[in-house]
Amino acid sequence: MKKEEFTALGISEELAAKAEAASRKELEGYVAKEQLDTANAEKRQLQEDIVSRDKQLEELKKTGGDNSDLKKQIEELQKANKEDAKRHADEMKELRLTNAIKLAVAGKVHDEDMAAALFDRSKLVLSEDGKVAGLEEQLKAIRETKGFLFKALGSGQGYDPAGGGGGGTVNPFAKDTFNLTEQGRLLRENPAQAREMAAAAGVKI
Repeated sequence: MKKEEFTALGISEELAAKAEAASRKELEGYVAKEQLDTANAEKRQLQEDIVSRDKQLEELKKTGGDNSDLKKQIEELQKANKEDAKRHADEMKELRLTNAIKLAVAGKVHDEDMAAALFDRSKLVLSEDGKVAGLEEQLKAIRETKGFLFKALGSGQGYDPAGGGGGGTVNPFAKDTFNLTEQGRLLRENPAQAREMAAAAGVKI
């Protein structure tokens, strides 16, 4: 849990900070379900590849005989294996990107599939350690242009005295939850609450 979630439960700022640190340490060894699914998929694929390679080698052993025929078969096998390796790498890359995007939007939007479809995968860079560069930037851009998809208010995070706000809502005027789209909506639908939340966040409107 984050500090804001602890303070929403009525815990003091000091204790909330300590609780957040303890929670973060506890989750260091946690593996997300999506990551586990990816690892299991890679393991299954690797096992299938090993079985396939063994079968191909056995076939070559049976062929024996003519060296020219054997050489040709080996070249064809090498080519096929190279194509299979590339296809497998591409599939694993797509799976990792899909899981990363799902984790990025999980719990933040009303329709996760719709939000996930807005990401431009060609601009996402997957590093060897599994991190995806460009993900947060695209998420921010989508939030700014498609704010209606996000659960900015009434998301159950509760009132945060530090961030400002009230009535069990996230304050769109606060630094950590700043959202122009929600500010505009709140000003139109509930000006009094908007002024109260802005004041709590130290913003004049």
